[in-house]
Amino acid sequence: MTAFNGIGMGLGNLARISNARSRSISPENFTGEKGKGGMAAEGTGANCARDLGPGWKISPSVMVKAGTAFTMAEIDGPGVIQHIWLTCPVETWRSLILNLYWDDEETPSVRVPVGDFFCNGWCERSLVNSLPVSVNPANGFNSYWEMPFRGKAKIMMENIGSESSVLYYQIDYTLTDVPADMAYFHAQWRRSNPLQFKEVHTILDGVKGQGQFVGTYLAWQVNSNHWWGEGEIKFYLDGDQDFPTICGTGTEDYFGGAWNWDMNGQYVTYSTPFLGMHQHIKPDGLYKANQRFGMYRWHIMDPIRFEDDLRVTIQALGWHSNGRYYPLRDDIASTAFWYQVEPHCPNPELGTRDDLEVV
Repeated sequence: MTAFNGIGMGLGNLARISNARSRSISPENFTGEKGKGGMAAEGTGANCARDLGPGWKISPSVMVKAGTAFTMAEIDGPGVIQHIWLTCPVETWRSLILNLYWDDEETPSVRVPVGDFFCNGWCERSLVNSLPVSVNPANGFNSYWEMPFRGKAKIMMENIGSESSVLYYQIDYTLTDVPADMAYFHAQWRRSNPLQFKEVHTILDGVKGQGQFVGTYLAWQVNSNHWWGEGEIKFYLDGDQDFPTICGTGTEDYFGGAWNWDMNGQYVTYSTPFLGMHQHIKPDGLYKANQRFGMYRWHIMDPIRFEDDLRVTIQALGWHSNGRYYPLRDDIASTAFWYQVEPHCPNPELGTRDDLEVV
């Protein structure tokens, strides 16, 4: 990976000098201005610091009121966002919506429930140990997706819930030149609940322009007995119609596993730099009636390139009697991650709070 003024700074480039200027935005420095951190005189920690005064954690977080959107960051470019850390209550992970805008665009390039963006779509804690996404005890969400921008970056957290929510966050970035061949980061959320019989779940559609697909996260609820993961993921590239250019061999295969993730009669979870089935929620014999899974696959070493358009789907497929496949009616929520040149097509509507809710 080649460094360019703070872009693409892999381990092999850490010793290289760059003209990039490091900045950080948090409730302790809302603008990221140089030398202006920790100056707050009021904030969520003011009462705790009443004997200490400014500089002693007076503004560590914000409250996002129900039915509003809070601007976490607005940055004049050019530059690149390198790291986002945040934490918020578990019960808000489907009602707080992360929105990212590049260069004064009217519709966001990223619009995803915050839990799903960080591979925790079921509103139950699950640790993730991957290269671009890390989730740590307790509820520490980290993104290392590289997000270049030229004119402006705006990050907003929208609260579609009925209660206000506390939000802690920090956004680390550099102000630096952005090469002409750098594309913009995008992410999109979709849900089929339940998936209709003999239909496929669409992970991504409507992408126009050149770019590369770099990741999939699925929050999958199984609504039937027996093995459920025979379905193939398919990538329709650059005009593909009935049949795709890239076709997988099964759900667990795409996420780097094999043979039903079954070892000694048990599902076995795992979290690796590029792929994982990191979450398995078991029925409890009372109110939790269904199995739920969390799975991610990052195409970092093998990005899927497209020139004009892209569509991605996955089947929900289990077993019938006498060794026959059986299409399933599962609850599938997906988050797609990709880079492309702008402009982008608008994201599909997320729906109402009830449409997103984990039930």
